[in-house]
Amino acid sequence: MASLFRIIFLGTGGSWPTPGRSMPSILLQIDDTISLLDCGEGTQKQIMKSGVSFMKIKHVLLSHLHGDHFLGLLGLVQSMSFNGRTDELNIYGPPGCISILSRAINVGYYTLRFPIKVHELPFESSMEIEGFIVETMRADHPVPAISYRIVEKDLIKIDPEKARRLEISSRRLEELRRKGSIDQDGKIISMPDVYGGTRKGRVLVYSGDTRPNPQMEKFARDADILIHETSTSSSLEPKVNEFGHSSSRQAAEIARNACVKKFYLFHYSPRIDNTQELLNEAKNIFPESYLSTEGLSVEVEKGNVVFEKND
Repeated sequence: MASLFRIIFLGTGGSWPTPGRSMPSILLQIDDTISLLDCGEGTQKQIMKSGVSFMKIKHVLLSHLHGDHFLGLLGLVQSMSFNGRTDELNIYGPPGCISILSRAINVGYYTLRFPIKVHELPFESSMEIEGFIVETMRADHPVPAISYRIVEKDLIKIDPEKARRLEISSRRLEELRRKGSIDQDGKIISMPDVYGGTRKGRVLVYSGDTRPNPQMEKFARDADILIHETSTSSSLEPKVNEFGHSSSRQAAEIARNACVKKFYLFHYSPRIDNTQELLNEAKNIFPESYLSTEGLSVEVEKGNVVFEKND
């Protein structure tokens, strides 16, 4: 289980940048692994402000290929190359992304000095990246778009008193955790013999751009953090839904129904000057609603240890 699991909001706007609001991008740090959720225009400059080195980014997860969500990738890749990167960069996105990104990455005159792998993800998929499970769901948007659910694996805790009574050394405890059972002086000892509870893995869900999607309630169920787009207030719902987006009211209802711990508003329309209005609307429905702001760093706290019956 990771020691550090945090997000940093790099850009929180949508459509086009404004003087005080950059394009969508979220930095995800899980111990030493740095990833991006979307990479809008100006992302590399925002990363520099965060104090995290853009050279350490290993994975970029794109929700879709509208320009405000990926055009920052072109500059980021070229800057990485200019600075001597040799490590592989993995880019993930919805069906069709290989063709679009292959052309985009080769724009302009420069020499790409490191390998890039672009992965097209099915709309309903699950894969493991750096020990975490990444699940996808189709978002309700006019172009191919996906939402992401990033799940930390549960940690089975070992009761030190049970291990002491069985005279299991720390080295053999690691072997037990790895194999599930060990032979201790002719006696088979398994994990239930030293079970000390389960620390549930943390869950982060990122909607990307989407109309209100009833499937999101199941997809985001019990998440520690839900980042859901909130382009406008409910006063503009018909128009915002027409273009494949959600209001703060609609997103807050999803957060409430999904029983998430915290909900962060995100992807504000450039026409919205007062985001406090969006927050007030959301809090009336789901009190654990918060505004995402550029540079905001949020650490996802470890869950409590729970005890489950072992068969």
